[in-house]
Amino acid sequence: MKKILALLSILALGACSSLKGNWDFDPQVNFSNFKTYAWIVKKTDDSGYHLDGLMEQRVHDAVDAQLSAKGISKVDETSADILVNYLTKTDKKVDVDTFNSNFGYNPYYGRNWWWGGSTQTQTTVREYEINTLMVDVVDNKTKKLIWRGSIKDTLKKNKTPQQKTESINKAISQVMANFPPKPNEG
Repeated sequence: MKKILALLSILALGACSSLKGNWDFDPQVNFSNFKTYAWIVKKTDDSGYHLDGLMEQRVHDAVDAQLSAKGISKVDETSADILVNYLTKTDKKVDVDTFNSNFGYNPYYGRNWWWGGSTQTQTTVREYEINTLMVDVVDNKTKKLIWRGSIKDTLKKNKTPQQKTESINKAISQVMANFPPKPNEG
């Protein structure tokens, strides 16, 4: 019974996904001046193949939709007001939980804890990954970073392509909710 409860707790913790967003910007920048954007073109030696091209396309589509909804139009890099880029990183985390349980009646609890009943200790170790997705906005004239949004999420394995797209759309929506920042936020 104890093993089943421990397994259920691990599965429940593994199923939890909490998005933790963060963002920062240069308060000296007037974001209302920006009406156009372009993606930063990554210089590659190959003929267009990217290691994770499917995920990259999902991120581009999600950011494009968010910026379009905010009235910011996609143009070529030379005429864009701002440039957009994204970065990802994965961190491995380990949680170690120890549970102590006391079984049986213990009339002497507090004085002699070992009389009556028994104590068992169970330790569980859970390794998981935290993905961080960062979206950067750069002023195309000054080439300086003016806004960065990021979000962290636990990595869920074996997602379908539709679930991956939905997850990216949700994450980008939360990151871009704070772009452009309001003038009084600085």
